[in-house]
Amino acid sequence: MVREYHKWHSPRLGREMELLVFGHAGLPVIVFPTSGGRFFEFEDRRMVAALGGKIDAGQLQLFCVDSVDMESWYNRAVSPRWRIARQVQYDDYLIHEVVPLVRQKNQDRHLVALGCSFGGYHAANVALRHPDAFSGFLSMSGAFDLSNFLHGYYDQDCYYNLPTHFLPNLGDPWFFDRYRQNTYILATGWDDQCLGQNQNLDRVMSSKGIPHKLYIWDSYNSHDWPTWERMVREYL
Repeated sequence: MVREYHKWHSPRLGREMELLVFGHAGLPVIVFPTSGGRFFEFEDRRMVAALGGKIDAGQLQLFCVDSVDMESWYNRAVSPRWRIARQVQYDDYLIHEVVPLVRQKNQDRHLVALGCSFGGYHAANVALRHPDAFSGFLSMSGAFDLSNFLHGYYDQDCYYNLPTHFLPNLGDPWFFDRYRQNTYILATGWDDQCLGQNQNLDRVMSSKGIPHKLYIWDSYNSHDWPTWERMVREYL
């Protein structure tokens, strides 16, 4: 399996960022880590190995990025305004630094965002904010109700980085023309702590006529890697 390590200084984040690429061709997928996870988490948790056959066959190419969650949403040492500002910078990094790398290495016109738990939030958020750059997302046990991270603070940046907030009021046909061409999957479990949040996003997307699928698995301890491994084999 082709495995590449990349590291560069991000001018948008003001620090070095790292990522791993697995595979040589196929559907490009940007993979986000869970809360506090790193760019090597997907490999360490044997999720890359679970997809090894498709990667080796040139059907999938994974771009496993790092996060700045501990500097943004989880950073209690700074004000909520700075937390959401850091999230905005991270979005800029993804669109203007990571996506160009993907396009440089892979000519497939599609691009999927993928993540588990807090990574599921990132996958859905970036794909719904940028439906021209991303052709879909796979969110497994995604966490979408992040208002409690902001302790009552709210501004335009918060609004536009919470899909359950900006989607209900969205009316621009430019977005919906692209949403209708894309593929969105929410996967969760009946005992998942984030089940309600997935059902809520499902309702919001349904109310706006955004084509998507919600799958609720009948499995125990569904908010964990063994279930996510089965899900990623099924849906990716």
